[in-house]
Amino acid sequence: MGRLTTHVLDTSAGKPAAGMKIELWRIGDDPMQLKTLATNEDGRADAPLLDGSDFQTGEYELRFHAGDYLIASGVKLPKPAFLDIIPIRFGIADPDAHYHVPLLLSAHGYSTYRGS
Repeated sequence: MGRLTTHVLDTSAGKPAAGMKIELWRIGDDPMQLKTLATNEDGRADAPLLDGSDFQTGEYELRFHAGDYLIASGVKLPKPAFLDIIPIRFGIADPDAHYHVPLLLSAHGYSTYRGS
């Protein structure tokens, strides 16, 4: 069975991004928010974001609330911050695969990739 997971690493602090709010949306004609969560101490969701019958092919978006996380971590950001909510839109084509969408974050940049 397929599943969707994520984690966030704060590359400027060299540690997992604990306590970051993440929203999961299904994208389509009528976008729908499926889930809201906060990362644990390891920068991960406590459970897969999607699995079982909820894991379906389609377009999705993760919205990482990076600005709030960085401010709570003590990072001084200008107003407006360069990065605030980071949307990552991706497609799930194989309902039997593991899709892992990590975020590597600093106050002035980020990267992502399809992990394993």
